[in-house]
Amino acid sequence: MSRTFPDRFLWGAATAAYQVEGSPLADGAGASIWHRFTHDPRLMIASGDTGDVACDHYNRMEGDVELMKQLGLQAYRFSISWSRILPEGTGRVNQAGLDFYRRLVDRLNDAGIVPLPTLYHWDLPAALDDRGGWLNRDVAEWFGEYAAVMYRALDGEVRRWATLNEPWVVADGGYLNGVLAPGHRSIFECAIASRNLMRAHGRAVQAYRETGRHEVGVVFNIEPKYPASDRPEDVAAAARADAYMNRQYADPALLGACPPELRDVYGEAWEDWSADDLALACQPVDFVGINYYTRSVVRASESAWPLRAEAVVQEGAQHTETGWEVFPPAMTRTLLWFRERYGEIPLYIMENGAAFADPASSADGPIADEDRCRYLAAHIGAVHDAIAAGVDVRGYMVWSLFDNLEWALGYAKRFGIVHVDYDTLARTPKKSADLYRRIVESNGAAIGDVSSSASKISGAG
Repeated sequence: MSRTFPDRFLWGAATAAYQVEGSPLADGAGASIWHRFTHDPRLMIASGDTGDVACDHYNRMEGDVELMKQLGLQAYRFSISWSRILPEGTGRVNQAGLDFYRRLVDRLNDAGIVPLPTLYHWDLPAALDDRGGWLNRDVAEWFGEYAAVMYRALDGEVRRWATLNEPWVVADGGYLNGVLAPGHRSIFECAIASRNLMRAHGRAVQAYRETGRHEVGVVFNIEPKYPASDRPEDVAAAARADAYMNRQYADPALLGACPPELRDVYGEAWEDWSADDLALACQPVDFVGINYYTRSVVRASESAWPLRAEAVVQEGAQHTETGWEVFPPAMTRTLLWFRERYGEIPLYIMENGAAFADPASSADGPIADEDRCRYLAAHIGAVHDAIAAGVDVRGYMVWSLFDNLEWALGYAKRFGIVHVDYDTLARTPKKSADLYRRIVESNGAAIGDVSSSASKISGAG
């Protein structure tokens, strides 16, 4: 079967501001919660790593765009640092920060690479965190103000905007489990942050309708939940896990409703959303971004708070360096499920990739990251299967362009198709970058180059 993708399918790669830019306080920028988090000795960041230098993309941006062009990328998904633009989170605009992103967008357009900015990829201005951050209902207006600044500045050169990236991670990691910035641990705060994130998304969409001329959407990470057995308690556990991670955000944004299972998950911390909050969250969007990495097989467990559901490790399956099962069929299933539940909304794969233990070097050429090559081929094939089944998928962004700061895991886990030497900051494309270049050039057909080896990880179930 031909693996050629539809005409005008958009192929690109993705990064996020705090993970790659470095220079977080340069040229008048304000601190973000991630700058504060990584410099707090009480918090557990692997090896004491910070984003102070990262990949130094802030200073090496022009060369990085040239590298993207050499790799044949058609799009670059990046995020904007809110505190570079508004150091206090609201009010005064930092022109130097705005100029950086203007230069980036101009260089991308000159290179024929579509800019795909995301307004929020987890780095809230620290000044706003001091005012309650995502726990303050005013954050919706703060985010709308920031969004409007960016729209007015760049909407002529940018045709596709995303509001939030992975709101579940922001709330769960930052407010429930405390493993991500700002490092809180409260189920009550998690419920509040989840609601305010989606209210802020809605306000940013409203701001775009007031001033924008093109498209605006939102990006969700979707991890399908498979019950470990047909036992009713396992099926119910999978439904709770799905409601908490997936539907908690997509349902308000796309259906104007909250999953009923959330009352069971949050218990006394749950407060029903008002009609006004649901209406604000449910603004019409032009597309949805899907981030897919893995599935989760779950079973009921009364000790697994608050979901009463725990993941079951799939023995014999391949797992990435982050412990995620490699299971491409779930990506197809995710896309089919999304269309069935939310209708015919154009979709973009905004993140898909894997961390593996790459060889340190290769005497015969690029770093031979064979596991990543097989992972990408199999998952791009899974996207093609969804398209063949009628899902309107319009683009694919590999995560990530560069090895970078993997948040609380520091620099130990490498997701990039381009190797970064953290001592010299030299960029070296890996074998996966060459494969991806050929996939882009052939509009998907080159995944057949690794089809036999990719089939080893394309299990069913």
